[in-house]
Amino acid sequence: MPDLFRRDFTATAPNTKYVGDITYLPVGDGEFLYLETVSDCFSRRLVGWSIANHMRTSLVADALRAAAATRSNLAGAVFHSDHGAQLGLNWSSQHQLPVVIVGAR
Repeated sequence: MPDLFRRDFTATAPNTKYVGDITYLPVGDGEFLYLETVSDCFSRRLVGWSIANHMRTSLVADALRAAAATRSNLAGAVFHSDHGAQLGLNWSSQHQLPVVIVGAR
């Protein structure tokens, strides 16, 4: 896969580049909650998040849906994550966002 960000995590306009990451939140007895965040590279603002007791695909997809609701939609945007495995995109860490998430028609 080509490096769609070209290692440049800045953006010249909003809604073009997003980054995501999962943070492990210890809650006791060796248990964790997982927080997925989605930030716009242009504004550096947090535009979506999701928290769950698992790291399945839905954790990341829910955070992207929240970002899409905050920004009206994410059509045409590129999403970068550290590995991307939770979204079922583990073949690359950067992706054009699927229509099912961005709400494009």
